[in-house]
Amino acid sequence: MTENGNFKRRVRARAAKTGESYTAARMHVLPRSANDAQPEVRRLRLAVAQTTYADDPRDADKLRQSGQEMRLLMRQAREAGARLIHFPEGTTSSPNKRIMSEIGPREIGPSDWRRFEWAVLREELDATRKLARELGLWTVIGSVHPLTAPHRPHNSLYVVSDRGELATRYDERLLSNTKISFMYTPGSIPVTFEVDGIRFGCSLGMECHYPEIFSEYERLDVHCVLFSTTGGSPANEPSFAAEAQGHAASNSYWVSFSVLAHPGGHADPASSGIVAPGGRWAAQCPADGTPAISLAAIDDNPGDLSRPWRRKARSGLYEPHRVAGDPRSDARNMF
Repeated sequence: MTENGNFKRRVRARAAKTGESYTAARMHVLPRSANDAQPEVRRLRLAVAQTTYADDPRDADKLRQSGQEMRLLMRQAREAGARLIHFPEGTTSSPNKRIMSEIGPREIGPSDWRRFEWAVLREELDATRKLARELGLWTVIGSVHPLTAPHRPHNSLYVVSDRGELATRYDERLLSNTKISFMYTPGSIPVTFEVDGIRFGCSLGMECHYPEIFSEYERLDVHCVLFSTTGGSPANEPSFAAEAQGHAASNSYWVSFSVLAHPGGHADPASSGIVAPGGRWAAQCPADGTPAISLAAIDDNPGDLSRPWRRKARSGLYEPHRVAGDPRSDARNMF
């Protein structure tokens, strides 16, 4: 009884310290040989891509070239064992605000979306969807999503399943001043999906600047956020990559950072890559501005103690321990 009582006290002490349930804490306290109930780690090989920057959706040939490049990288990813490939914002085309401006190019005004070669875009997306089915590869694509006229389109991420089906779509919610003023309709909801037991969230554009987007996905129990961007302004602003690392560290999940490859190369921190839950880069594409993929095996991080503890800390844990009316606490002008 004494040995059993000591074991239970150790389990309760761990649960109180980490915020885990009694059952979860028990699995860690049990000797390794007896711990047959340890949860199996779920893993997935993820490929992150950087693709050639293209900003003129009036050019049908450029749209087709973007599609061909995307599908080439998909084949490379599958040959390397990837289960999912993640592409940047505007993979097919990232429409230039001056090209699209109905009063441009010198002045920026409302976008004239009739200039977009929508039929060609649809052909390329269909070809990509079919290849995803052929390869058995989940594919996340940055693209413009048209709405019913006269509404502006969404700036979106299409999630294509390994069966070639459009599983879901994420629409950028927190837009830049130019995007909301002249170009797009904002989205309204977070989007998650699951592949092989790994839960993903989606983010897009300049949303890396908004920690609430990423903390929301933590509450939705994602294991990885797929963040796609054109690279900020100026091109490939390094702060985006630094923020991605910070979101991964503060939320204890993986972040895939996919950015367009701008001509002339760019600083290393702004190339596409995958950030581990601790905030370090697990993989990065070359920093020379060329189309490429990089891969990492990500997991559901089952042994992580920080996420349950932080949730407990945010749920009123400290209130019973605060003191009121103690002059040594209230006064801030004494040692």
